[in-house]
Amino acid sequence: MDASAGGGGNSLPTTGADGSKRRVCYFYDAEVGNYYYGQGHPMKPHRIRMTHALLGRYGLLDQMQVLRPHPARDRDLCRFHADDYVAFLRSVTPETQQDQIRALKRFNVGEDCPVFDGLYSFCQTYAGGSVGGAVKLNHGHDIAINWAGGLHHAKKCEASGFCYVNDIVLAILELLKYHQRVLYVDIDIHHGDGVEEAFYTTDRVMTVSFHKFGDYFPGTGDIRDVGHSKGKYYSLNVPLDDGIDDESYQSLFKPIMGKVMEVFNPGAVVLQCGADSLSGDRLGCFNLSIKGHAECVRFMRSFNVPLLLLGGGGYTIRNVARCWCYETGVALGHELTDKMPPNEYYEYFGPDYTLHVAPSNMENKNTRHQLDDIRSKLLDNLSKLRHAPSVQFQERPPETELPEQDEDKENPDERHDADSDVEMNDAKPLEDSGRRSSIQNVRMKKEPAETEATDMYVNSVAAEHSRGSGPVADGVGSSKQTLPNDASPMAIEEPGAQKVETESSNKLQDQPTMHQKP
Repeated sequence: MDASAGGGGNSLPTTGADGSKRRVCYFYDAEVGNYYYGQGHPMKPHRIRMTHALLGRYGLLDQMQVLRPHPARDRDLCRFHADDYVAFLRSVTPETQQDQIRALKRFNVGEDCPVFDGLYSFCQTYAGGSVGGAVKLNHGHDIAINWAGGLHHAKKCEASGFCYVNDIVLAILELLKYHQRVLYVDIDIHHGDGVEEAFYTTDRVMTVSFHKFGDYFPGTGDIRDVGHSKGKYYSLNVPLDDGIDDESYQSLFKPIMGKVMEVFNPGAVVLQCGADSLSGDRLGCFNLSIKGHAECVRFMRSFNVPLLLLGGGGYTIRNVARCWCYETGVALGHELTDKMPPNEYYEYFGPDYTLHVAPSNMENKNTRHQLDDIRSKLLDNLSKLRHAPSVQFQERPPETELPEQDEDKENPDERHDADSDVEMNDAKPLEDSGRRSSIQNVRMKKEPAETEATDMYVNSVAAEHSRGSGPVADGVGSSKQTLPNDASPMAIEEPGAQKVETESSNKLQDQPTMHQKP
């Protein structure tokens, strides 16, 4: 059966190439659950600790390599983010924020994205896990998991939607060092705007986002937003309405992603598994079951392409833990029992104490006609692409070296390769700005507030060669290889692109950046 029709990836066979055991690594820092956005804030890193506890009780930690991420350094973050923004995140504290009111406003830090104790360490941890996962995929692992990552709204110079550092962009840049093409898929209920903007003008990265659209944060993700210049038709947006269920969702996901895999033929896939698209989410309005959500993981796994699984949204934390535990099982090829084993957070899962929860009886506002129309338009866009974009070759950028540690084991190795920085400084034009700026009532994930969005830049200058570094886990080194000339972010550079200015003059216009709680 043609993959575009949903075959060839529908299930997880027990025999054959797809049924083979995957080499899976999992990144977790025991401190991540201690970070606290503040009283009443819906984003709760504690959900990562709950997920980890379930993985242990289901015996999944023994089935994969468990690694503690090495914290991302300043210069790692500056491969995408502006130097002054990273410096601000590093220096601001709850005690000093009142002395930095201008900077708070400039970098959109305050309400949705509050200053809290350990903010910068939190960013370093979740970004380190995602970049570390990319390094592992570049060196032989089949699947890498970082449930603390997936913060897809962060921009080059500003925080947005609970996200400060865009670990996804950083991970994709790492994957581009070894892979000609990288696919990004986003099943969070919110549009993956930060990642789309970062790669809007390149054909090296395809972004596909399935999201709620219409009077909803961040207000972007129209089906007509398809990319720009070389990146035209390499951005796909799947706008959905309230109440979408498993059957309706998969009627779009499988044919669209099957055709994407056929046409784009990526060397690696990044799947953002935001769990706010589940039924009953505190901020969401979809009606997916955990199995329906996990079917997306199962489907993308079935193509046997290096796969990076990341977290994202998810605000009913008992269901987030259920979902990401189950999806870890899918990654490993293990079906988990519904009866939940006793665990440290058992009381969260009452009264049924099961892994799965039934969807609600809410109305599905996505009609068959609407779904058919969306599928038809997107498959038509994909038909306009040539298969597997051709690329020229040049020397690969210097290696990112991340000596990840096995959890609970000390590793004295420190990072080396001090000269292998890749700075990001390219402009991404924002098409249809009139249409986007007309969405004036879409502002925050918690409550309305006026914010200003910077335009997005993504590019790099060629990095200097490594000075010769010590050994890294699993033999990650800095050996030179020939790779596509735009395997580095440099390929994204447009003629005449300028280094980003630090003043507000570089901003395009006021436009929506957050959404209201339904």
